[in-house]
Amino acid sequence: MAHRIIQPDGWAPAKGYANGVLTADGTLYVGGQIGWEADQVFRTHDFIGQMEQALRNIMAVVEAAGGSAEHLVRLTWYVTDKAEYLARQSEIGQVYRRVLGRNFPAMTMVVVAGLIEDEALLEIEATAVIPQQG
Repeated sequence: MAHRIIQPDGWAPAKGYANGVLTADGTLYVGGQIGWEADQVFRTHDFIGQMEQALRNIMAVVEAAGGSAEHLVRLTWYVTDKAEYLARQSEIGQVYRRVLGRNFPAMTMVVVAGLIEDEALLEIEATAVIPQQG
């Protein structure tokens, strides 16, 4: 097996991309996740709500590949509003710990002019290393 596509159960199909790709050595590449739910519908237009959903989406892909939060080794955040991100650090920390616990992978934060989905306020991609059996 060179690699395996990871798609959480019940998610609407990804069109033209994979939500996750798991390599034979256990490296999981999680495609950028935004604040929509499994049916690709945004139920919040608030930064914190979308951030929590994006992190939950990352965890759904990681768990579908057999991993957990401690297997995350990298997060890359793309945010459209630097000022809001900076102003809401306390809330961000609370939500982050609620979803990912006290796991702190290497991180990069990039401010962008916009994202492909107009309603998205941020996008987060991740890499995890999941121990493989055998």
